[in-house]
Amino acid sequence: MIQLTKIKPPTLEENLRPVVLTDETMIQRKQNLLDKMNQENFERLIIYADLEHGSNFEYLTGFLPRFEEALLVLHKDGKAYLVLGNENLNKADKARIKAEAVHMPHFSLPNQPMHRQETVEEILSQCDLERAQKIGLVGWKNFTSTKENNNQLFDLPHFLVHAIQSLCPKAKLENATRLFIGEKGVRRTNNVNEFAHYEFGAALAGRCMLQAMNQIALGKTEMEVARALSDLGQAHNVVTIMATGERFVKANIYPSNKVIKRGDKLSLTTGYKGGLQSRGGYAVSQASELPEEEKDYLSAVAQPYFNAVRTWLETIKIGMQGQELYNKIEEVLPQEKYGWTLNPGHLSADEEWMSSPVYPQSTERIESGMLFQIDIIPSVPGYGGVSCESGIFMADESLRKEIQEAYPDIWARVQNRRAYIQKELGITLCDEILPTSSATAYLRPFMLDKTLALTAK
Repeated sequence: MIQLTKIKPPTLEENLRPVVLTDETMIQRKQNLLDKMNQENFERLIIYADLEHGSNFEYLTGFLPRFEEALLVLHKDGKAYLVLGNENLNKADKARIKAEAVHMPHFSLPNQPMHRQETVEEILSQCDLERAQKIGLVGWKNFTSTKENNNQLFDLPHFLVHAIQSLCPKAKLENATRLFIGEKGVRRTNNVNEFAHYEFGAALAGRCMLQAMNQIALGKTEMEVARALSDLGQAHNVVTIMATGERFVKANIYPSNKVIKRGDKLSLTTGYKGGLQSRGGYAVSQASELPEEEKDYLSAVAQPYFNAVRTWLETIKIGMQGQELYNKIEEVLPQEKYGWTLNPGHLSADEEWMSSPVYPQSTERIESGMLFQIDIIPSVPGYGGVSCESGIFMADESLRKEIQEAYPDIWARVQNRRAYIQKELGITLCDEILPTSSATAYLRPFMLDKTLALTAK
């Protein structure tokens, strides 16, 4: 039974520290990709990046290009080239992959110096592409259209695709993003070091969300509350949201000086590498303070939603097919009634949404090492939204043992989170589910009362 009850809030976790990806992890990432290249007979990969769409590039290089675009050209024998603009050229020797730097001023900001006179094609010729028979182009999307040839959809800028086609007229070009994030992509699962690396961001997002919810009060502005959604100088991987009342007024998507009023709809989101936190509810202390036509919000929207979150957590298992999880959510929270349209759960990493194995008729398997977001978004006409999007990590017995031995502090945090979710929230977790923050599954739909939360007790 889902009920709104007084419980103690989750712990505000202290002493969160970033965990650097080891040289061994970075070497293994590259080797995993080279193995995939050879399996599919790719002689070259050309991996595109900009600040918003650079996670496949960052997976090997360790950085995103600031201000500019960039390319990583990887040969099947492991040789690599970094094609960089004016302001990122100095990052080549800092990259986590050994690579030869190639300067492409076309990637630089408008009107910056372009003393070199080579064309884009001439610059790319320095990356030894012409002899390749099969070249993979990697942007950030693994297209899954049922109407088009997804291998021939490229999300790189036209000037680059055109230059590659001109330089390599006999080469077969394919979208190769599937090597990274497709059903067998190298980025879908994480080792013990990668888990610890991403747990920091997920845990920080959880702490920020709990702190922000504690700041919600009548008369405060969105900006005042939003201060708590950022911390430790870390870069967000999503737009920070703190919105009261109607959203997107005059197309604004950022926190403003709008004041929280009783009965307002509220929406909060923050995210870092490894995990996002999102919450939705109302600025009320009890149902009687809701707008008249929305007084049944708890039974009409919030409780069914939380039951779906509980069901998601109690259903997901290593080895199950994505369609099984999808169908279970459809069973307890029918789309026709509750209006959700996106995948109920997706993978996360450096970016907030990497890909998802959870969709209709999905035969993709849930695997140990997957980093998940519980992301179910109901939309019921006449009511405000509800959300407690948060993260978990799937780990089999062997991986759990590695985490416990290599990162005992993180392991202790995980065990405290598991205990809270099971004892306080009444949600049963199998051993292979590791919550990545103390806020996972914690939902206050009436946000003015800091003592009330939904439970499955």
